Amino acid sequence: MTYSGVFTFAEQVDGVLMNVSYELIGKARDLAKDLDTVVTAVLLGENVAELAHELIAAGADRVLVVDNPELALYRTEPYTQALAFVVEEYKPEILLIGATGVGRDLGPRVAARVHTGLTADCTSLEIDPESKELRMTRPAFGGNLMATILCSERRPQMATVRPGVMVRAMADSEREGEIVNLDVVLEKNNCYVEVENIATKIGQHLDITEADVLVAGGRGVGSTEGFALLEELAEVLGGEVAASRAAVDAGWQAKERQVGQTGKTVRPSLYIAVGISGAIQHVAGMEEADYIVAINKNPDAPIFSTADVGVVGDLFDIVPKLTAALKAEKQK
Repeated sequence: MTYSGVFTFAEQVDGVLMNVSYELIGKARDLAKDLDTVVTAVLLGENVAELAHELIAAGADRVLVVDNPELALYRTEPYTQALAFVVEEYKPEILLIGATGVGRDLGPRVAARVHTGLTADCTSLEIDPESKELRMTRPAFGGNLMATILCSERRPQMATVRPGVMVRAMADSEREGEIVNLDVVLEKNNCYVEVENIATKIGQHLDITEADVLVAGGRGVGSTEGFALLEELAEVLGGEVAASRAAVDAGWQAKERQVGQTGKTVRPSLYIAVGISGAIQHVAGMEEADYIVAINKNPDAPIFSTADVGVVGDLFDIVPKLTAALKAEKQK
């Protein structure tokens, strides 16, 4: 049985494509080039056909659209049926899904449905030059080492990929591609659920993977109260507060604020690391930031080897002064 092509699941919420959908297409193009094949995006939802043009502009050669009222809201069973149908019908060699809340639910179920393996939470993907198999790399043992996994005997080779890890390519509105509308019969069974109500909570903070400026604190910040200084600095800069694993484990910040191998991967324009030593697990999640500033009282802290600018000193003295100086500059 012949499997070919690199497929991506184009996740959308309320008719808006998630950033990871674009990131996956960017990486899929690199993989497809090594395999001399094409990139196909799979778009599921209701009244989402117009999004297909955005996916082509982002780099997809073909978009398979399943437009069905049963897919208006994400529910595990109908989405699994639809994506499994696409896999069985088109037989992709590789299928990439974002490691979002949706992707982490959908990926394993589709893999089980089509009898293949799945490598979760990947931070690196590459084609082996000799075997042409997909090398899927992810953190293991709490982020203390990186494991590279192969799926040699089953197809498709499936991976969920962390948002923010892959680079989103520049969109080209002049690109042309094929759009295929599929009619998939979704069968209601005892795995279906009915959505009775959606409770939305308006958060005060932007997802750190979306932020252009991040002020991140580590063990050196010392307490929840210490993070108040970072929040003030982030507010002046129009950014968000992030944290190292140590700060999250101490209960000073929520898990969703964590940067690193066991947290989120971020690519802001400016990343200010405050009281963070710079363990490799943390650096792996922020080293692609455009500009990195480190503030630490230990002149030998590893973070300084990653930073563009390093400030050696007491953060409780430096951060308030920096915040005050920025406020004064903005008032001019």
